[in-house]
Amino acid sequence: MSSGKINVSVENIFPLIKKFLYSDHEIFLRELISNATDATLKLKHLTSIGEAKVEYGNPKIEVKIDKEGKKLHIIDQGLGMTLEEVEKYINQIAFSGAEEFLEKYKDTAKDSGVIGHFGLGFYSAFMVASKVEIITKSYKDEPAAHWSCDGSPEFTLVPTDKKERGTEIILHIAEDSLEFLEEGKIKGLLTKYNKFMPIPIVFGTKQEALPKPEDAPEDYKTEYKEVENIINNPNPAWTKQPSDLKDEDYKSFYRELYPMQFDEPLFHIHLNVDYPFNLTGILYFPKLAADLQIQKDKIQLYQNQVFVTDNVDGIVPEFLTMLKGVIDSPDIPLNVSRSYLQADGNVKKISNYITRKVSDKLKSLFNENRADFEAKWNDIKIVLEYGMLSEPKFYEKAGDFVLYPTIDEKYYTLEELKEQLKATQTDKDGKLVVLYASNKEAQHSYIEAAKEKGYEVLLLDSPIVSHLIQKLEADNENLTFARVDGDVIEKLIQKDDAQLSKLSDEEKESLKSVIEAIVPKEKYSVQLEAMESKSAPFLITQPEFMRRMKEMSQTGGGGMFGMGNFPEMYNLVVNTNSELATSILNTENEEVKAGLVKQALDLAKLSQGLLKGEELTSFVKRSFETLR
Repeated sequence: MSSGKINVSVENIFPLIKKFLYSDHEIFLRELISNATDATLKLKHLTSIGEAKVEYGNPKIEVKIDKEGKKLHIIDQGLGMTLEEVEKYINQIAFSGAEEFLEKYKDTAKDSGVIGHFGLGFYSAFMVASKVEIITKSYKDEPAAHWSCDGSPEFTLVPTDKKERGTEIILHIAEDSLEFLEEGKIKGLLTKYNKFMPIPIVFGTKQEALPKPEDAPEDYKTEYKEVENIINNPNPAWTKQPSDLKDEDYKSFYRELYPMQFDEPLFHIHLNVDYPFNLTGILYFPKLAADLQIQKDKIQLYQNQVFVTDNVDGIVPEFLTMLKGVIDSPDIPLNVSRSYLQADGNVKKISNYITRKVSDKLKSLFNENRADFEAKWNDIKIVLEYGMLSEPKFYEKAGDFVLYPTIDEKYYTLEELKEQLKATQTDKDGKLVVLYASNKEAQHSYIEAAKEKGYEVLLLDSPIVSHLIQKLEADNENLTFARVDGDVIEKLIQKDDAQLSKLSDEEKESLKSVIEAIVPKEKYSVQLEAMESKSAPFLITQPEFMRRMKEMSQTGGGGMFGMGNFPEMYNLVVNTNSELATSILNTENEEVKAGLVKQALDLAKLSQGLLKGEELTSFVKRSFETLR
């Protein structure tokens, strides 16, 4: 028997505290399961290279609760420890077993999957235990060891008669941590942190149906047997080669990750890189609503199949945090912190790689089956548009696959769109005018007017479209976007119609004065335009610049794109060739004249969805009066 004090020196106590100053004590189970996995994978490697002359077999990790004894057991069938190794790795906690192992076998252990830092991680057990025991038997032909410590520097270490290879950790759960003796709690933690550990984890038992005998009677009742309950999947899809997986395998794994998600993913991207860093994973594009209030934190980060976090900001480009799936990298530590992520060069490389991989996959999907890609466009566009705004590297590649749909459900890339519109939609300044609607129903009359002229109208209805078109215009000198109910379309109409006004300059001035006296000056700028006589007599448009600024401020809401509030300003475009313009000008009764202007203004407002509340009530009442 030996006894003594654990060797904790000033040099190593501070890294220890820093590494394990966890905000949540539940991490202890992740650390101990990781240690057990390490021990098992180390044995697998040593047997594979012939250094361990034992049979590896089919090892497992067992987790058992002894509620009456207030104990929690974690048992593995890994390489175990000798008395000397317990002294070294447990009592002298400045050493790290995993680090030393990797250094010793660095040429052959590259793919051994060793996870943690045994000597340090083990001590997280004392966050929930008043006493911890280790009963361990090495794969070497040496006596087993029994170590015990009550949380103080005092320990005991004695030989014991354990016959089976491996290690059993016994935690005597402290009075303030008895929740960790509840089956539901432990099962939840194992599922959260160890769902995809590479070694089978057994926790409790389950009932399994026996096969029905061939000569079973009609009233045969199914019989069951009790079997070990393996709660993890040691070989998840992301650890396999893409060539070994079918589409159904990816969908099945998606359901395993998100059992409460009923929609199928639109498509997946399998990540697999080993230089200049190690990274594997599968990302899924789910169906997304066309707004920015999308639930994030659905991508799970793992380190060698050990769950780390579902907050992947800094690792995954921001626009892709709307996706779902798994990323696994041994180059990211288990105890991830925001300051670490911001400082680590590998993390930025990982982020750039994921951006490039997603871009390449989208381009491939577009080229291989454009019709299918177009059919899915509305479900993925918010992610891609956001990516164009937030990631320069993604924006560079986006021209190959980002689509611009029309009202009539035709889809163009930007270059295709330019080619399509250059003959018909060029303004007097030589700029290509891309007309678009943001609401197909509300802007119907404007859309129809544009289509009658032979113009192509896009349907761009995402909440960040104002930001996107501003960027596109900045990068394309002779391109301008105009909403179909905006003031830029007037230039196209004038250019095409080349109408002469039926009114003289003096009559136009008189008409403008009449209308300005009735229409609120602070909200409307009256403009007289000579258009076809059948065109709407009054048309409300909004200055493109003011409308965009207003939309951008609303999109931001003080957050991502917040820019403050902008006033409501509109143009009231009066068709001087309409019969109504002539009637207003020639009517002598001031009350009737005012009534014509107000009615026409209300009709124009109604077509823009601007007539609401008391104004709408008055309009309806006035309309019925006219009918009577």
